[in-house]
Amino acid sequence: MRRGQPGLLRRLLRQPAASAALLFLIVVAGAGLAAGPIAGWLGFDMSQVDLLGAKLPPSPEHWLGTDELGRDLGLRLLEGGRISLGVALLAALGAAALGTLVGLLAGERGGWIDTLLMRSTDAVIALPLLPLLIVLSAVDLTKLGLDAAAAQSDATKLLRLVFVIVLVGWTTTARLVRAATLQALAQDYVRAAKAMGATPGRILRRHVLPNIAAPILVATTLSAGQIILFESVLSFLGLGLDPSTPSWGRMLAGAQDLLWEAPHLALFPGIAILLAVASLNLLGDGLQVALDPRRRPLSAR
Repeated sequence: MRRGQPGLLRRLLRQPAASAALLFLIVVAGAGLAAGPIAGWLGFDMSQVDLLGAKLPPSPEHWLGTDELGRDLGLRLLEGGRISLGVALLAALGAAALGTLVGLLAGERGGWIDTLLMRSTDAVIALPLLPLLIVLSAVDLTKLGLDAAAAQSDATKLLRLVFVIVLVGWTTTARLVRAATLQALAQDYVRAAKAMGATPGRILRRHVLPNIAAPILVATTLSAGQIILFESVLSFLGLGLDPSTPSWGRMLAGAQDLLWEAPHLALFPGIAILLAVASLNLLGDGLQVALDPRRRPLSAR
């Protein structure tokens, strides 16, 4: 009797690098969600300022030291992981959804719609990315009709950051989905569905989208790592989240004037960003291998 194909998770876990990356991301995300209870268990208040205990090096009481305001750096780092990974997840999913919609529409409709959408995609790609992100992040929301209190809230700033990243981050997924859609529409099973009277919407939902889900998933995972870098750059430049919000980029921004006096303030957030981006890239590579039967080891087929 022939054995069934191993599941996606099992194929992914057979790759040591991807397994380690997935484990790291799960631990960071879980620790970030549990940062509040951990702080209570240790008897610390993450928001309490203690200027007499500022910029302390790592010690048995504060494992990673304290920041420029005397707050425990380890707990701030955990909270920052929740913020940075949350922004990356939301923005990556939003960019994937928008890119998938554009790519499906361009590939299925063709003609002038395809030309218009793809030239628009090329125009966004051609724009200088960092200056554009800076300009969009500096827009005054009160001039767009939002009241001052809502414009300055943490939720609004987070959503604006996600929106800005989605606005420029959908192009890669759009081009990938368009190419995959054109390839899928040329298959015999799609032609048979058309001959049986299936509507374009049904063909896209039932026959095209499930067969191009794998490259979309891989592209989304890889883009999340790039989004963490975007968020870090914007926060470092003072255009991201509120200074009281401990994202990793914001923590680096607060440490830029203290590199010689307290290098650990920049070292640990920098290492966290490096490991998170590397883990997301390794996870994306592992998913690409696990989802592509031509790239799997013979033992996994």
